[in-house]
Amino acid sequence: MNVTIFNFELNINIFSEICILYIIEFIQIIILYTKNERIMEKNYDISLQEILKKLNNCSKFNFTEIARDLGITRLTLNNRIKNLRKQKIISNYTIDVNPNIRPNLKYVFMEVKTNPKEPFLVKELLKIPQLKMLDGIFGEFSLIAMFIFKDLDDFNNTLIKIDNIMANSYFKKYQFIETIRIYKISSFRLNEAKPILEDLDKKDFLLLKILQDNQRLKLLSTYEIKEFLNKEHNLMTSQSTIHKRIKDMEEKGIILNYSVTFNPKQIGYKGKFYVRIKPKNPGKYDAIAENLEKSANITDLFRIGEQYGLLAIVRVKKIDEYSIFIKNIYETEEIEDTFTNFALDELKPFTHFNIF
Repeated sequence: MNVTIFNFELNINIFSEICILYIIEFIQIIILYTKNERIMEKNYDISLQEILKKLNNCSKFNFTEIARDLGITRLTLNNRIKNLRKQKIISNYTIDVNPNIRPNLKYVFMEVKTNPKEPFLVKELLKIPQLKMLDGIFGEFSLIAMFIFKDLDDFNNTLIKIDNIMANSYFKKYQFIETIRIYKISSFRLNEAKPILEDLDKKDFLLLKILQDNQRLKLLSTYEIKEFLNKEHNLMTSQSTIHKRIKDMEEKGIILNYSVTFNPKQIGYKGKFYVRIKPKNPGKYDAIAENLEKSANITDLFRIGEQYGLLAIVRVKKIDEYSIFIKNIYETEEIEDTFTNFALDELKPFTHFNIF
């Protein structure tokens, strides 16, 4: 007969050792969890403005480098960006295109008088792809729009659509403001940009349009751009050709910047103003513009063909900061008069300026 002898002391020792190992492992897990919590707290402390500064001032989107510069993990950066999308703080990735490309892009502003009983006007205007910005404003006119046209033919063809839309409006009152020169766009000072010496062809324009308007919440790969060109425009081209063309446009200063479109009010910018500026001496437009464009508050600056020959788009974090801004330009510049419109509502935002 087999007899099993139970060694109570031996089993107690084994059990004790196993318990000690589990306790040590548990303590290590607690330490690791606490360390990760501290990292997460540090990552969370990275402000929204810091992230948007990095996303909005890129020679090229590189999320690994952005995360490293911010001192956070790539995973944390991705999660923060996802949250910004969910909260509708950012809407899409885009690029800023040098308006001085050949042929030059044509920037045109349009002022419209309307009333709350005809919301169809806004809906119809928003359908026009050349419309890049639309704001409700306070003043004689109730809307101001900014269009970007590829060339004069593009402008003339779109003008017919606009005239047909406005024919159904109550007031039928609208006017266009053509820009003569662009000093600053999306916080980028164009006197710092490289001169464009070559004409762009159809494929270049299509690539710029795709990068500017079709990236939405996901960056497009060269493969996806290739498929888009084939499906939407019946153009066959290779991924290597697409990569080379985009890289060439970056190096030549045609693509000024990679950025994101964001909601300014949700990150602390409470005021947007359109200010038209009349100098005392019309011969000093360029000199005055050169000084004005240094202001971070001025995100866009244009020379227009009117008596008030400079048109600036001004952003402030607090409404009362605008009065300080106006006072400063009167004190430091040779300004005779200004005319201001306050943007009540950004119906189609054009917001990828540098955070300040």
